[in-house]
Amino acid sequence: MGSQTLQILRQGVWASVTGGWYYDPHQNTFVNALHLYIWLFLLCFPFTLYMALPPTMVIVGIYCSVIAAMFLLLKTVNYRLHHALDEGEVVEHRAKETEGSRGNTKGANDGSVTRREDSNGPGTTSHSCHSPEGRYRALKAKHTAANAASSSTAKGSAGSEGGGRPGGKRRTSRRTPSTGSAKTHARVLSLDSGTAACLNDPNRLGTPAGPRPLTTSKSDLEAKEGEVLDAASLLGRASQLESVTRSRNSLPNQAAFTEPQDATAGSLRGMYHTQASSINTLSGSLACLMTRQENRLTLGQLSLPQIRLNRLLTMDPELLEQQDGDLSPELQDAPLGQDDHAAAAAGKARQYYRFWLLPYLWVGLHFDRLTLLALFDRNREVLENVLAILLAVLVAFLGSVLLVHGFFTDIWVFQFCLVIASCQYSLLKSVQPDSSSPRHGHNRIIAYSRPVYFCLCCGLIWLLHYGSQRTTSSRFTLYGVALTSSLVLASARDLVIVFTLCFPVIFFVGLLPQVNTFVMYLLEQLDIHVFGGNASTSLLSALYSILRSIIAVALLYGLCYGALKESWEPHHIPVLFSVFCGLLVAVSYHLSRQSSDPSNERLQSDLIVCVVIAVLYFAIHVSTVFIALQPFLSYVLYALLGAVGLLAHYLLPQVRKQMPWHCFSHPLLKTKEYYQFEVRDAAHVMWFEKLHVWLLFVEKNVLYSLVILNELSGSISLLSNITLLRSSYSSPTYQYVTVLFTVLFFTFDYRHLSETLLLDLFFMSIVFGKLWELLYKLRFVYTYIAPWQITWGSAFHAFAQPFAVPHSAMLFVQAIVSAVFSTPLNPFLGSAIFITSYVRPVKFWERDYNTKRVDHSNTRLASQLDRNPGSDDNNLNSIFYEHLTRSLQHSLCGDLLLGRWGNFGTGDCFILASDYLNALVHLVEIGNGLVTFQLRGLEFRGTYCQQREVEAITEGVEEDEGCCCCEPGHLPHVLSFNAAFGQRWLAWEVLVTKYVLEGYSITDNSAASMLQVFDLRRIFTTYYVKGIIYYVIASPKLEEWLANETMKEGLRGCGERNYVDLDPTFNPNIDEDYDHRLAGISRDSFCGVYLSWIQYCNSRRPLDSEKDSALVLLCYGLCVLGRRALGTAAHHMSSNLESFLYGLHALFKGDFRISSVRDEWIFADMELLRKVVVPGIRMSLKLHQDHFTSPDEYDEPAVLFEAISSHQQNLVIAHEGDPAWRSAVLSNSPSLLALRHVLDEGTNEYKIITLNRRYLSFRVIKVNKECVRGLWAGQQQELVFLRNRNPERGSIQNAKQALRNMINSSCDQPIGYPIYVSPLTTSYCNSHPQLGHILGGPISIGNIRNFVVSTWHRFVLWC
Repeated sequence: MGSQTLQILRQGVWASVTGGWYYDPHQNTFVNALHLYIWLFLLCFPFTLYMALPPTMVIVGIYCSVIAAMFLLLKTVNYRLHHALDEGEVVEHRAKETEGSRGNTKGANDGSVTRREDSNGPGTTSHSCHSPEGRYRALKAKHTAANAASSSTAKGSAGSEGGGRPGGKRRTSRRTPSTGSAKTHARVLSLDSGTAACLNDPNRLGTPAGPRPLTTSKSDLEAKEGEVLDAASLLGRASQLESVTRSRNSLPNQAAFTEPQDATAGSLRGMYHTQASSINTLSGSLACLMTRQENRLTLGQLSLPQIRLNRLLTMDPELLEQQDGDLSPELQDAPLGQDDHAAAAAGKARQYYRFWLLPYLWVGLHFDRLTLLALFDRNREVLENVLAILLAVLVAFLGSVLLVHGFFTDIWVFQFCLVIASCQYSLLKSVQPDSSSPRHGHNRIIAYSRPVYFCLCCGLIWLLHYGSQRTTSSRFTLYGVALTSSLVLASARDLVIVFTLCFPVIFFVGLLPQVNTFVMYLLEQLDIHVFGGNASTSLLSALYSILRSIIAVALLYGLCYGALKESWEPHHIPVLFSVFCGLLVAVSYHLSRQSSDPSNERLQSDLIVCVVIAVLYFAIHVSTVFIALQPFLSYVLYALLGAVGLLAHYLLPQVRKQMPWHCFSHPLLKTKEYYQFEVRDAAHVMWFEKLHVWLLFVEKNVLYSLVILNELSGSISLLSNITLLRSSYSSPTYQYVTVLFTVLFFTFDYRHLSETLLLDLFFMSIVFGKLWELLYKLRFVYTYIAPWQITWGSAFHAFAQPFAVPHSAMLFVQAIVSAVFSTPLNPFLGSAIFITSYVRPVKFWERDYNTKRVDHSNTRLASQLDRNPGSDDNNLNSIFYEHLTRSLQHSLCGDLLLGRWGNFGTGDCFILASDYLNALVHLVEIGNGLVTFQLRGLEFRGTYCQQREVEAITEGVEEDEGCCCCEPGHLPHVLSFNAAFGQRWLAWEVLVTKYVLEGYSITDNSAASMLQVFDLRRIFTTYYVKGIIYYVIASPKLEEWLANETMKEGLRGCGERNYVDLDPTFNPNIDEDYDHRLAGISRDSFCGVYLSWIQYCNSRRPLDSEKDSALVLLCYGLCVLGRRALGTAAHHMSSNLESFLYGLHALFKGDFRISSVRDEWIFADMELLRKVVVPGIRMSLKLHQDHFTSPDEYDEPAVLFEAISSHQQNLVIAHEGDPAWRSAVLSNSPSLLALRHVLDEGTNEYKIITLNRRYLSFRVIKVNKECVRGLWAGQQQELVFLRNRNPERGSIQNAKQALRNMINSSCDQPIGYPIYVSPLTTSYCNSHPQLGHILGGPISIGNIRNFVVSTWHRFVLWC
C-alpha cells in the first residue's frame, strides 16, 4: 500500500503539476537527469528572458526560435532513433580475448570489432534486414561452404584453446515498437518449440543421421535435455524462426549473450566455429550456450543473458514482445558466477544499432527501445511530430506575448512560466495516466491537452482584452446587462487569466478532458441549447449535426431576411413571411426526426409530410388568424398547452406508476397484465395508452407549432424559433413547464425585463435544463449521504462521513458549477466526499466499447478442441442480452411513446430486471420518433452485493406496516409511513412491474443427474442409436452412400455372418444390444433390438430393409462407429460419469476422433458425420430429456418418429459456441437446446440448456441519471488514475439507496464487468406494430396508393 501511494504521489500528483516530469527510481541516472534538465530549461529560460531583457518583441523572437529549434531537434532525433530500432542494423561488439588467445588468433582477429564487407564492397555477404529469406539463403550457402572445409578447420582449431573465432558478427533484424510491460515468467532454458540448443556433450557434435522433429511437449524437452544441435539442425530451426519473424515482423530488442568458457568448450570452439559459424546470424539474435554436462540449468541459475536467449528462442508470441525491463531486479543485478566471470573476462559482447547520420556516416546506439521510451514519448507519424512542434512554438509565442505586454507581474510571472513549461514538457513526456484519461495504458491524445487548452485560454484572453479596450457607443444589452461593456469583458479576461494560472491544479484534479472529448462535448452542447438538436454518438456525428443545423438556419435566415425587406401593413402579413413560417415548421420537423448519424431511412416519409406541414401552416399563417384573434388566441393556446402538458406528462405518468406519488401501494391505472402471474401474449393496448399517444401527437405537432407561430407574428427571432420547435418535437416532457413559467414570469411579474417572449423562452429553456440537472444532482447527493441509510464499504468511508458535513456549502457550490457545465458529481472513492469531474457528452464513455462474443467463428480449431474457449457462463449468457437488445430495438421507441416507461429524457437510465436478466438501458439520443440507446447486461449469478441490490428493486413494500418505531398498519391501498418515507430517499423508483417484452425463458438441468445411473445412460445410448438410424434413412444421399464402393469395401467385414465387434468401449450396462455370449456387439444382436426401428423408418422409402440388406449393414456400421467415438472421447471410461459427460460434450460440439481402422470407411463421405452422427447425438439428448416427462411414450416407433420429426422442424439443437446457435437466437427460433460445460471453481459442470421463446415480464426501474454518471466517473478515476486494483474496494460494495454495485459493475471493461455491452442502437417508432395501429404507419407513396385503393374498394362495396 505504501509503495502504491508513493507511486500515485510521484506519477500522479507531482507529474500532473509539472506536466509530466517526476523522478523515476526505476530508471537510470541519465534518464532522470535529462528529464530534470529539460524541464528546468523550459521553466527558467522564459523567466530569465523576461527578467534580463526589456519587455519587447525581441523576447518573443528569441524564445520562439529556441523552442522551435529545441523541439525540432528532439522530435527529429526521437523519430529517427525509433526508426533505427525498427529498421536499423544490429552490430555486435566484442572485447579482445585473453593474451594467449590473442596470440593464437592474431592473424584472424586483429581488432576489437570484426567487420563484414557490406554491399558497397567486394565479396559482400551482408543481407538486408527487410529480407529474412535472403538471410536464410546466405546462411545455407555458408553452411555448405563450412561442411566442405570442416575437417581441416577442425584440426587447425583443436590445438588452440581460444580458437580462431572472429570477434564479432554484424547481424540485422527488424525491430518493432514494443511498450508492453507484462511480467516475465523465467523458465528453464530448454529446447522450447525446437528453437534453443544446449551444447553439453562434445562427443555428440556432428551432423545427425536424419532430421529431428521439433520439440513441442514437456516430455520431449526432458528427453532431449542434453541434446546437441549441429549447424544443420540449427539451419532448419533458423528457417522456422525466420517465419516467425516474417509473421510478427519484429523481434525483441535484446543484448548479446556471453559464452561460458570451460575447458571442454574451449577445446571444441574451433570445430564449433567452423561447422556452425552462421549460428550467430539466426534472425539477428540466435546464439548457443555451452554448459557443463553435470551443471543443469535451473531457475535460480539463469543469468540475464540466458533469460534473454530463452525468451528470444521461444515460439511464444507474448514472450517475444517482452523487454529486459520486465525482468526482476534480482535477475538483472545478480552477481556473476565463477564461470561467468571467466566468460566475461575472456570475451564480452555488446550490441548496438547503426544510426545513419549521412549516407556514409553512422554512429552506434548502445541503448534499447525501453530506454528510448523512458526518455520521450513516441510520435509514430510525421504529422504528430509536426503538430507537437507547432503546438510548442504556439505555446511559446502566446505565452511570451502575454508576458511582454504586462498581463502578469510579481510572483505570477514565475507561475505563468511554470504553466508554459508544463504545457511544453507534456509534448515530450506526458502524464500517463492522466487524471482525465478515460483508458488504461498509454494515451497518445492526452499529451496534446495542456498545450491546446493553453492556446485557447491565451487566445480568449487576447480577444477579451481587445474587446475591453474598444470604446464604442453600441452595446449589446440582454435583460438590462451590457454584455459588451469594458467592465464585463475585463472581468471575464481576469477570470480566464486566473483559470490559466491554475492549470497545474486543474489538470491534477482532472477538470478538463482530453481534446477530442472536449470538442465533442462543446459541439453537442451547442447543438442542443442553441439549435435544439439531440445528443451525439461520436465526434463525427456531433460535427455532422451542428453543420446540418447551421446550414438549415442559414437557408431559413436568407428567406426571413427577404421577407422582412417587404413592406408590412398593420393587418396584413407578407406572403413571403408566411412561406418562411411554413418552411420553419417543416424544416424543424425534419431535423427532429433525423439521428446524429446520416441516415436515409425516413427521407421518403419526411418528404411527403414536410410538404403537407409547410402548406398547412402557410395557409394558417397567411389567413391573419394570429393577428385578428389577439390577445384571446394567445391565452387559449397557453391554457391548452398547460392542460395537455399537465395531463400527458404529470398526471398520467404518476397514476400509472407502481407507487403513485410514493403514497399509494399500487397503480391507479392498471394494465391488463398487472394481475397475470405469467404473461403469455403481447401487452394489451389500454385506453389510457391510446390517450397518451394522441395527447403527445397534438402537443408536438399542433400546440407548440401554433404557439411559436403566434409569437412569431409579433416578434422575429429565428434561432430561438427553430430551437424551440426542434426541442418540442424531440423531447417535450418538461417543455410545458418552461413555457408556462416564462409566460407567467415575464407577463405578470417582470414584464419590463422581457426582451421578446420567444427570446425569453429560448433562454429560459437553457436555464430550466440546468435547474433540472441541479435538482437531480442534489437528490443524488442527499440520498447517497443520508445518515440513516449510509453503507460504509471501507474504513475510509467511515472516516470521510463526518468530515463531509462541514463542507456542505462547498458541496452545494460544486453542484451548481457541475450543473452549469453538465459535469458529473462523483463520490471520491465511493465515500461521502463529492468532487466535480470533467465535462462529458451524454454518451459519457469516450471509446466505443462493445462486447465481443467468443465462439467457433473467431477462435482457432485447436483451441476449440483442447481448451474450449468461451465456456464460461458470462460469455455464453451474453447472447441473451444481445437478443434483448434486438427486441428493444423493435419496441422501445413505441413503448416510450405509449407511456410504458413513464417520463423520459436525454441521458436517462433505466434498469430492466427479471428472474435472471438485469440490464441497464442508457438513453443517449432522443428524437421525434427515434431513440438511440445502449444496453449493459449484468452477470446472471452476480456477487453478493449485486444480489442484495437486486432484492431491493424486486421486493415489494406494500406489506410494510411500520410508522417510526411502531406498527399501527396503513390505510387500504396506501403505503405505510415508513414505506412512503423510505421510497422518497432512494435514487431510483419502480415504474412498472409487468413490462412485457419478447425473449427466451431459460431452463437449465444438470446433465449429471439425468445420466447418473447406468439405466439412464442405457436409455440415452438407445436414443443415440435410434437417432443415427433416423437421420441416415431420412438423408437424401442414402442411395449414394449405399452405392459407394469405398464404403462397401470398408463394411465388407461387418457383413460376415459371425462378425462381432469386440471393442472394449462397449459396455453391457450401457449398450442394450450388447451380446453377453460373444462379449461384444454383433449384427444379430443389433438387429434384434433395432431392426424394427430401421424398418419403420424405411417404410416411407422403397429400399430393402431385411436383416442382410445393405441398409441394415450401413446402419450397423454407423451405430458402432458412433458409440466407439463416444467411448474414445470419454477415454474408454464410459462407466465413469465424469468421463461419459466429457465424451458426450465433445461429440455434442462436433469433436469426433476416429481412432479405429475399422471406422476409416467414414472418410469416404464426411457428410455422414456432419449430417447423421452429429444430429443423432444431439437429438438423443432431447429425447432423453423428454423421457423423464413420459417414460414409456417413445416405446412406440410411430410416436418416436413423430417426435424426432417435430423436434427437427421446431427445435434448434446446437453447441453454444457454434455460430448457428447465435444466429438461431437472434432470428427468434421458437425453441433451442444445448449442452453447456462450465468450469466453476475447479468443478466441471454439465448443464442442459433449454430456451423457449415467449413473452417475458420485466420490472422497469428508473435510476437518477446523475447518480449513474457520478458513480461511473468515480470508478473511472479510481481505477485509471488512482490505480486501485482491489477487487473488494469500498466503492463497489452494495448501497441499496443508490444501487452502487449494479451501476459500477455496468461500466465499460476493465473498469466494470458487464457480460454484454451493446453498440449504440437506434429504435424507430415505425417498427412498433401496436403504435402503427393507433397513428397509422409511415407515410409513403406506396402506403398512400394502398390506402386509396382500399378506400375505393370499400366505397364500391358499400354502394
